[in-house]
Amino acid sequence: MRILLIASAFNSLTQRVHTELRERGHQVAVQLALGDEQMRAAVERTDPELIVCPMLTKAVPRDIWSTRTVLIVHPGPKGDRGPSSLDWAITEGAERWGVTVLQAVEEMDAGDIWASVEFPVPDCGKSELYRGEVADAAVEAVLLAVQRFEGGLFTPEPLDYDRPDVHGELRPFLRQEVRRIDWEQDDTATVLRKLRAADSQPGVLDELYGREFFLHGGHPEDRLRGPVPGAVLATRDGAICRATVDGAVWIPQLRPRRIPGGPATFKLPAATVLAEELYRVREVPVTAEAAARRDTWSELRYREEGDVGYLEFAHAGGAVSTEQCRRLLAAYREAADRPTSVLVLGAPRDFYSNGIQLNVIEGAAFPALESWENINAMDDFVEAVLTTTDKVTVAALAGNAAAGGLMAALAADEVWCRDSAVLNPHYRLMGLYGSEYWTYTLPRRVGAEQAERLTTEALPIGAEHARRIGLVDRTAGGDAAEFRRWVAREAARIAASPELTGRLVDKKRSRAADEEEKPLAAYREAELRRMHANFYRADEPYHALRRDFVHKVCPVATPEHLTGLLGRPE
Repeated sequence: MRILLIASAFNSLTQRVHTELRERGHQVAVQLALGDEQMRAAVERTDPELIVCPMLTKAVPRDIWSTRTVLIVHPGPKGDRGPSSLDWAITEGAERWGVTVLQAVEEMDAGDIWASVEFPVPDCGKSELYRGEVADAAVEAVLLAVQRFEGGLFTPEPLDYDRPDVHGELRPFLRQEVRRIDWEQDDTATVLRKLRAADSQPGVLDELYGREFFLHGGHPEDRLRGPVPGAVLATRDGAICRATVDGAVWIPQLRPRRIPGGPATFKLPAATVLAEELYRVREVPVTAEAAARRDTWSELRYREEGDVGYLEFAHAGGAVSTEQCRRLLAAYREAADRPTSVLVLGAPRDFYSNGIQLNVIEGAAFPALESWENINAMDDFVEAVLTTTDKVTVAALAGNAAAGGLMAALAADEVWCRDSAVLNPHYRLMGLYGSEYWTYTLPRRVGAEQAERLTTEALPIGAEHARRIGLVDRTAGGDAAEFRRWVAREAARIAASPELTGRLVDKKRSRAADEEEKPLAAYREAELRRMHANFYRADEPYHALRRDFVHKVCPVATPEHLTGLLGRPE
């Protein structure tokens, strides 16, 4: 079918729906909900048989939904209505939640129900939940609704609060007065729920050192304690630890409240924002190995199971700053020195990586210099992986990966991908040529022609498409926990294989032959020459594009590469 996606942003869920529908043979176009006339023009241009709205914050015009079937994806169970569904679910500690696909009508979220899928709610932040369990349920519901629509025999179910399977209710917008933390009264569990319900947006408004900030992210702490609830007890790798009435929590990022008439603000590492106030606050480091045995916040964890080592990294938003890259490289070198035969890289759930940290770059005194240092630090890590010849390295993508973060994964000997992951193997939309040795690893995997297509078309691709073209080696289904268990089984098989020794000998020979043909340093030098121009030349678009991304500037039109009807990728 011809399907038009109307969305407020081409975010992770919209990309996921886009890739899943195309993979099933549908022709799919995208229109951002930037105004009624633009939406009408997109409908006229594409003449869709069905319109699906994966993420929508404004209403579709009446003359569209009254003449065509428009399906709205709502992140709540049957009967749930309102703009803060996931926020309420986490704040109130819901154990189960759902996603409902319903037909657009005059009243928001009140249309007939085409499909609804429920899921258990893990202990995690809203954005991680959204990219994980919510996205999985949303795709299942959308595909079911599309199948039912295409079949032509299904009658959608009217919303009826008297039905026993309708558990939701109309809820108001979750305001800061409700989100606000009472440090003198709220226990740690309550504080964590409030922080996690607002982790990416909008944050929790609070006061620190006489100034107002939005708090972003919340993680438990098992040892640190303090006598004054709300006080900053320690820092670690850019995060701050604050006391609660019965424990403590880690908060990785802060965003200053915007002063009326002042410049827009954005998220940065909490310790960076509070640098002038924290001179008496101690830094409390934790090793990756110790963090794996504790209930504390750390971006890095390392553990071993038999002959397999696991270096797990989880960075806010998937982006990695210069300092984070350096810490990751140090942890990798320690892991590589361990007496294991297989080393698995990647987070247990959510992002693998999205590349350089644009917020930190935007907040730097000299953004071009910080960009340069960040990409070089990324390259140092990738080089270390590429030159590891005494182990089999595996990049395990439990979630999405993009740009330099995805190219970094290609440095591993094998790339394993959860089948729900969305991959963006390109840099072009940020005005960058790219580095991370992609000119060596990407063509080697998919061929020069396909590498050129992927990096210039700048479209998201699904895991199955990535496997077909050789971008990833293997895919597996199931939720994040099931994927993790599958990775452990397969990594153990490699470690126990009688062919391992021969494989490592071949790996060392292949790396030496490649180095003889063209040194890694030559790839890096050529890539960084282009990146240096991106960072330092006045006529390059990177700085403006980065600024718009960080400040969430709304585009004036849907990007042209999304507007056409695209079929199943080859």
